[in-house]
Amino acid sequence: MQFVEEIVVDEFLPTVRSLLAGALRERGLTQSEVAGMLGISQSAVSKYAHGDVTTNDRIADDERVKALVTELADGLADGDITPVQALIEIEVLIRDLEAGGDLLAQLHEEAVPELAEYGSSFRVHDPESDLRTSERVLSSLRRGLRVLENASGFTRLIPAVGSNLVACTPDADDVDDVAGVPGRIFDVKGQATVPSSPEFGVSEHVATVLLAARRHGADASAAINITYDPELLDRLAERGHVTAEFDEDGDVASSVGAAIEDEPDATVLYQTGGMGIEPLIYVLGPDAESVAETIRALI
Repeated sequence: MQFVEEIVVDEFLPTVRSLLAGALRERGLTQSEVAGMLGISQSAVSKYAHGDVTTNDRIADDERVKALVTELADGLADGDITPVQALIEIEVLIRDLEAGGDLLAQLHEEAVPELAEYGSSFRVHDPESDLRTSERVLSSLRRGLRVLENASGFTRLIPAVGSNLVACTPDADDVDDVAGVPGRIFDVKGQATVPSSPEFGVSEHVATVLLAARRHGADASAAINITYDPELLDRLAERGHVTAEFDEDGDVASSVGAAIEDEPDATVLYQTGGMGIEPLIYVLGPDAESVAETIRALI
């Protein structure tokens, strides 16, 4: 596994620093002055300026890279550009080169050939790509799960049916657009246990509640179910959450929708159970980490 950020650190930055160090030395700056501008040691400046650092020829030969190095070297040498301004300009170029099909994106896809399976016109570096969006959701969900796993006392909030922390993509339409924990989170000998890594399409129940709330105007992209307790509802309300009850005896999606329409600002939904139905609380939030932090604050 190799991230595009590793290519930036391992190949782009050494190449640009080498070019810039050499260009600044050519403009009469001392090693000490160059080191101060680039935020590196004098020995590193010497290595960069003398070509003792491995660089990437494709990056060095890119016309945009060469043009920016020249612009920054002139500006830094004359005092017209500050090191912070230079850093910003380099950051902007990096983001441009990460865009779909551009230089850093190409280098990343060559380093990770498996990305080719997503189609010749697909670019993982497109900020709006489905894969990148999905991976961001999964990443947030994994962080939220770590919060819960490390939260002492969380197991007391896990209902008999188990909990599930779920998160959805921005344009989620059905359960396949919602990621969760396969098999749910259970209490195993006092330890919150996540049986496997989160996946999309594995949580029908909590996903249904989240999707129904969103369809009726709730501004939420994540949710979790915990055990029902009136005291928990009171504590959530004290923390600024709006609560709303729904009936799970009938169609869950319709009942949740009706509850949201009655309480548009609701971020906590609950049902008090029935014949064969365990009472539960559902906490909604903008992302999985926020929801997990809300739960941790209850413990």
